[in-house]
Amino acid sequence: MFVRRQNGYVWIRVVALLCLCDWSVSQLSYTIFEEVNKGTVLGNIAKDLNLNLQELETRDLRIVSSFSKTYFDVNLRTGNLFVDKRIDREELCPHVAKCSLKIQAALNNPMNVHRIEVNILDINDNSPSFTEQSHLLNISELLSPGERYLLPVAVDADTGSNAVKSYKMSQNEHFSLDVQSGGEHGVSAELVLQKALDREKQPVIKLILTAVDGGKPPRSGTLQLIVNVIDVNDNTPAFSSSLYKVRVKENASPGTFVIKLNATDLDEGPNGKILYSFIKRGNIDPSNIFDLNSETGEITVKGRLDYEETPAYEVRVQAMDQGASPRSAHAKLLIEIIDVNDNAPEISITSLMTPVKEDAGLGTIVAFITVSDEDGGNNGVTNCKVVGPGPFRLKSNYKNDYSLVVDGPLDRENTSLYNVTITATDEGNPPLSSIRIVTVQVSDVNDNCSLEVEAIVNSPLNLYRFEVKILDINDNAPSFRIPETVLNVSESAFPGERFALPTAFDADVGTYSVKSYKLSQNEHFTLDVQNGGEPSMFAEMALQKTLDREKQPVIKLTLTATDGGKPPKSGTLHITVIVQDVNDNIPIFDKPLYKTTVLENTPRGATVISVHARDLDEGLNGEIQYSFINQDTNNDVDKFAINPLTGEITVNGELDHEKTNAVEIRVQAKDKGQNSRASNCKVLVEITDVNDNPPEISVTSLVNVVREDAGLDTMVALITVRDYDADNNGVVQVRLVDSVPFTIKNTYKNHYSLVVDGNLDRERVSQYNVTITATDEGLPPLSSTSIIAVHVSDVNDNAPQFKEPVIHIFVKENSPVGAVIYTMTADDPDVDENAKVRFSVINNINYKNSVTGSVININSETGDIISLQSFNYEELKTFQFKVQATDSGVPPLSSNVTVNVFIMDENDNSPSILSPYSEHGSVNSESIPYSAEAGYFVAKIRAVDADSGYNALLTYHLSEPKGNNLFRIGTSTGEIRTKRRMSDNDLKTHPLVVLVSDNGEPSLSATVSVEVVVVESTADIQTQFRHVPIKEDSFSDLNLYLLIAIVSVSVIFLLSLISLVAVRCHRTDGSFSRYSAPMITTHPDGSWSYSKATQQYDVCFSSDTLKSDVVVFPAPFPPVDAELISINGGDTFTRTQTLPNKEKVRCSPPQSAYSIKAALASIVLLRICDALSNSDGMTSFQGVVQHKQAWPDVSKPGSFGLTQWEKGLNRGFLLFQTDFDYRRQRERAQCGS
Repeated sequence: MFVRRQNGYVWIRVVALLCLCDWSVSQLSYTIFEEVNKGTVLGNIAKDLNLNLQELETRDLRIVSSFSKTYFDVNLRTGNLFVDKRIDREELCPHVAKCSLKIQAALNNPMNVHRIEVNILDINDNSPSFTEQSHLLNISELLSPGERYLLPVAVDADTGSNAVKSYKMSQNEHFSLDVQSGGEHGVSAELVLQKALDREKQPVIKLILTAVDGGKPPRSGTLQLIVNVIDVNDNTPAFSSSLYKVRVKENASPGTFVIKLNATDLDEGPNGKILYSFIKRGNIDPSNIFDLNSETGEITVKGRLDYEETPAYEVRVQAMDQGASPRSAHAKLLIEIIDVNDNAPEISITSLMTPVKEDAGLGTIVAFITVSDEDGGNNGVTNCKVVGPGPFRLKSNYKNDYSLVVDGPLDRENTSLYNVTITATDEGNPPLSSIRIVTVQVSDVNDNCSLEVEAIVNSPLNLYRFEVKILDINDNAPSFRIPETVLNVSESAFPGERFALPTAFDADVGTYSVKSYKLSQNEHFTLDVQNGGEPSMFAEMALQKTLDREKQPVIKLTLTATDGGKPPKSGTLHITVIVQDVNDNIPIFDKPLYKTTVLENTPRGATVISVHARDLDEGLNGEIQYSFINQDTNNDVDKFAINPLTGEITVNGELDHEKTNAVEIRVQAKDKGQNSRASNCKVLVEITDVNDNPPEISVTSLVNVVREDAGLDTMVALITVRDYDADNNGVVQVRLVDSVPFTIKNTYKNHYSLVVDGNLDRERVSQYNVTITATDEGLPPLSSTSIIAVHVSDVNDNAPQFKEPVIHIFVKENSPVGAVIYTMTADDPDVDENAKVRFSVINNINYKNSVTGSVININSETGDIISLQSFNYEELKTFQFKVQATDSGVPPLSSNVTVNVFIMDENDNSPSILSPYSEHGSVNSESIPYSAEAGYFVAKIRAVDADSGYNALLTYHLSEPKGNNLFRIGTSTGEIRTKRRMSDNDLKTHPLVVLVSDNGEPSLSATVSVEVVVVESTADIQTQFRHVPIKEDSFSDLNLYLLIAIVSVSVIFLLSLISLVAVRCHRTDGSFSRYSAPMITTHPDGSWSYSKATQQYDVCFSSDTLKSDVVVFPAPFPPVDAELISINGGDTFTRTQTLPNKEKVRCSPPQSAYSIKAALASIVLLRICDALSNSDGMTSFQGVVQHKQAWPDVSKPGSFGLTQWEKGLNRGFLLFQTDFDYRRQRERAQCGS
């Protein structure tokens, strides 16, 4: 690892400090070597940004980036930006020349972002390497110097000067290295053939290729090159001897071994595999006599060998290899036939002179005898003799020629016929012999003749033998067996190679036979005529100059055979030399570099370009196949395919301009020869960009949660937009889709920031899904969206809120101590601690019944109001206090609510009988005249009940009615009256027990006894109420107050009515009809009812009861869809449908405040009417009441439920009715009316 250090610090420099943008975005640039130690300082970011050190901590300086690792950090105490993780440039920026890391320094309060670019410099920490340990090259030994072979490229992860800069090769005599710079792959190397190869001398050549980078010191990587020298047929087979001699006995049986030929070929494979054959010469075909094994060269006897026919055979044999262009050699084989004595001598009589005159003298030739023996040697040496006695003998004339001559006197008269036996014996072992009998007639006249040319002279008789020799004349011209012959000669044949030619035949002999051969003039072949004493001469054609099929594929020659005649005669043979092609030409491309363009995303099979190469050879040697040469890891070539026959390059994979904008392809043209030859060219395919990539949006969130009180331009997130397309296809516009309180600001090129652009309110919107759209300028444009979830954090800006401004609590008296009488609730729109509410009680010092400290307490956490004592309605009817709800925010916020506690009466007091009647146990007496009519007033029982409401509502009954049902009592008035007139049968004294009961549950009662005495006259009747003061007719102060109250209420009501009518005039009938008022009624059991009705009401009340009933109903009829809701004392309700309707209407009650007002108005009217009524009749007050305020629409969410309205009405009524009933009963008891 090469790292430049000085005193433990790495050389670091700040390249540039760019200008600040208009909203606090700037850029810094640092440069650092890779692989520096952790903690290495890049620079002082505080100094470079003109910040003091205190700001770094207070403004929470952070280094953020889109990388998974935090490579850099900042020391907030010193302001130094330092390395925090190992930096490997090859890991971060593979295959990229310039490597830089883009990070951001973010500060808060206010939010600023500073872009920092850290350039990573390469060190020479990687050696060049090859993807394989060894590379195999197959190179033909036929190739000429200058041939080039592309070598694998070394890969170095380093860049710049540390990348591969040169190649070296080990020393050798055959190859040199050509290093080329430039191109897509940088430095490349080619192997150049310097000296022709010879496989027979060195079949394998091992070389070392070394790739060296430009580092200091340099690093290197090696690759072993193994060159296999491919054999070509450049060696002619060679016989072990040019002349083979062998002897074989005649009559040898077929299959007898004769000789084994041996030829060698230094080539290998088919080029070195030799096949043997005979060469036919003229009409002689050796294959008829001998058999030659073509593979082993073994010669055996095939036909009959006869020494006497052919004593010796001169055979031409050929050894030919099996190469594509075969080469051959010739040898002579002389087979000598060893004679065997298998032929007996043959005796032939050439001339017989018979008859022989009887007077023929001694030595007279009788006949010529020739003895022949076809055997050779001693087997052919014969001895001939006459067997037996006779006047004849044999005389040797010349070799095996004999004369049978007279060797004694002849006497015809004695013997006229002689049978001369001649025996011929050879000298063979064993000897063979033959016998021939010659019959000689004796005549007295010599009349014998000879077929030979002989001259006979008589007197004396002499025989002269003449050997007549016939001399040949040149009457025959030489001729060949065939008029034309074809020779296939490889163009790779070396000069000096010989080719046997057919032999000419001439019927003449001697000097008239064939004496010479001539070959027509040419530059390639010469003629070698051989005449080694053999019976005939023959000619061989020798290659003088190398052939070139591409220049001259066929050579026409003429061979002329000439005899020795004068004038000479001749014959011709046409020789056609077909030059057989060898793969000696390299395919040549039309141009070394092809350039073309293709659109990315082009479908498979589309044509890109066509390359073309030519090869001057023919056949397979000239047929070209095209292919790609993949260079190691260059997989981009796989995206294309080439037609091996036509050279058409087509698309074979996905073309992506963003991954590869250009592909350099090496195309090889290779022929199909046995030793194929190849060449290559470059094809540069430029991939044109298409707008096929939508912009990519990457978000680096700086603030996951934004405070709702964040100011404008507060940074929320950093956004980087990237479009891999080029030119306008890669130009991107960014915008926000929805209307949100944020905006996008451009910081630098494709870097943006999302900032606050409006007011944030978490209670209204706690999370924003900000949709960012990036659209490029391509045609058609492409776009992408990204959604950023921005969470708004809570700020304590909302105080707790109670649901009602005033809370009314109704508590039954005698409730147990410690019971929860009410639970306070308050809503705080804030969250967490800001929404955590605590409750406390604040005494209202201005309120006279402020006794909260002794009667109630509140749980600060739950809001439960707990009673500290049991309440007594008769002692404490109501009290008031304030509750404060405080949240836990900083600073805390609070709100107050007034709480009114109303003590509700329980039936815990029995009725009390008022004077003048006593309680139970005493007897009271009343008198009535005997003449009293039906309905006569007897007495009036008065009673009061300390309770209120129904608990104070009293009823009167006679519990012990006697006197034949003579009396009755008013259940509500307590008046005892007679039912009928008196009769004589009636008793004079009638004891009555009156039971006074309240309407509480359980009901409480009191009794009083009244004894009614019947007297004869009214004078005897004494009233018991003489001491009761008579009610004054004057207008009392109470009546004055009541009058003032009713007038005030009426005036306020009329003013409100007028205002409401004026407002309603501007509304439609439909909207007006929605706000119909309820119908309020009472039932005999004392419960209240209301119903949705029209705006006109009838209000009736009666003074017959101690507690008047108020009946409020519309005039003249309720609506058909009216719904009666009965409100019971237990704060429950039931609904009664007055008339069937098609659609159930839910009646929405009025607001609680208006409910109380309505109840108060009804109670005031009740109080006034009851106060003014002094009789038992019914006073009717009917009026038209208009709405004072609109009732809420029942169909809208949030409308008040029936229960709330019922409780408000019931509680409001009870609030005032309780005191009113009690006072009313006391007044009636006092006035006795």
